[in-house]
Amino acid sequence: MKTFDTSLYFITDSTGFEEEEFLYRIDQALQGGVTILQLREKDKTTREYLSLAKKVHELTMQYKVPLIIDDRIDVAMAADAEGVHLGQSDMPVDIARRILGQNKIIGATTKTVEQAVEAYGNGADYLGVGAIYPTTTKVKTVLTSTETLKDICTSVPIPVNAIGGLNKDNIDILKGIPLSGICVVSAIMKADSPKQAAMELADAARKLEIIR
Repeated sequence: MKTFDTSLYFITDSTGFEEEEFLYRIDQALQGGVTILQLREKDKTTREYLSLAKKVHELTMQYKVPLIIDDRIDVAMAADAEGVHLGQSDMPVDIARRILGQNKIIGATTKTVEQAVEAYGNGADYLGVGAIYPTTTKVKTVLTSTETLKDICTSVPIPVNAIGGLNKDNIDILKGIPLSGICVVSAIMKADSPKQAAMELADAARKLEIIR
């Protein structure tokens, strides 16, 4: 039985960081209470991605936090990560499920109710929905309204997380939406103290009852 908590979902971005600093920031974020971590690397070679994934997995296992690999099923399998996250242009969820089996976590990015229902039907364990705000990451974003986000939350029985430019000062836009959690990149990754940023973000989300 898969058990995981998406309430504070941290997505990494190694841009501009030496590996030692990058791993230090991940460790700090884990100390700060992130509940699930996605390693996202768009530009590394397969060997570079795998090498980094193994190092990150050593950290996440210490904190009993699931490691999710963005896009790459092969890297996820080779690093024995807990799961993979797939976008709309990546491998279809149903095929990924056949490859990975039932015990691995599969997340999917969706922007419409139709995509959400399809992803759930194909075996996704959770959904990332957004972008709620414009982001500073290299990933191309299309904004998703809070109305659509709310509709998606009520259309599927699996965890739904909001993503896209979220930080402790702007998540009030999500109040009243039955989310399972929030996904953040820069709010933790680029913070002076990733540990403190994670703690403050979780606290702000709890006060708004976005996470419980």
